Amino acid sequence: MEVLGIHISHPERVVYPKEGITKGDVVRYYHWISEKMLPFLRNRPLTLQRFPSGVEEEGFYQKNVSDYFPFFIKRVEVETEEGTNIQCICNNKKSLIYLVNQNTLTFHTWLSKRDRIHQPDKVIFDLDPSGNSFEEVRQAALILRDFLQNKRRKPHVMTTGKNGLHVYYKVRRGKSYEEIKQEVKAFADELVAAHPDLLTTQLRKDQRDGKIFLDYLRNSYAQTAVCPYSLRPTENAGIAMPIQWGLLEAIESPQEFTFKTYFRSPEPKK
Repeated sequence: MEVLGIHISHPERVVYPKEGITKGDVVRYYHWISEKMLPFLRNRPLTLQRFPSGVEEEGFYQKNVSDYFPFFIKRVEVETEEGTNIQCICNNKKSLIYLVNQNTLTFHTWLSKRDRIHQPDKVIFDLDPSGNSFEEVRQAALILRDFLQNKRRKPHVMTTGKNGLHVYYKVRRGKSYEEIKQEVKAFADELVAAHPDLLTTQLRKDQRDGKIFLDYLRNSYAQTAVCPYSLRPTENAGIAMPIQWGLLEAIESPQEFTFKTYFRSPEPKK
């Protein structure tokens, strides 16, 4: 199997045993979704979540660029607590397919871009349920939407393909991560004060009392969020799916969109 000049190794390897989805299927999916996904990836440092033996085996996160990655994989040097790190950038289909061929299943992006690495252009709230009630997560997302609109923000919503929802919006670059985090912390505190029976910012799960965790902490330097349209390492191959607010009322789960419910598999062009 060859896609965009890249030889796909072991396309027959099963990645999602329960669904019978192979590595070749995963490559076809990312080739198919690339036009929608690349705008969310472009110029952002990436953390790759790789599963060489499929989702039933433990995968790993990779922040650095491997020595053997080819020249067409763009790179960016970022500051870390230990010094610096070289991370990859995915700006085109060929790079995307190469990284998928390296058994990357899920792409996690920074909230800033390479040219202004300390100035985020995106804010994310992660709504993480303590239990199994999606209705409460939905309610929290709608409350957050209305709150942000009143603050003159333009919020969007995405299923995570796992347990919760992400609500995110764009910001004009100029403020530092710390400034943005203080702003969204104030938003979170205001929301929790207004809805104490539904929302919490308590970090410890055993102290959340069944409430929705309103996670604003990923709005920090070097933190990441799952990229829209990424596959997730769940049994049913969930997809992180951006949706219209009107559709939120109709879906029943943050895993509403999966490989088999969303993807129709054409053969990719070589």
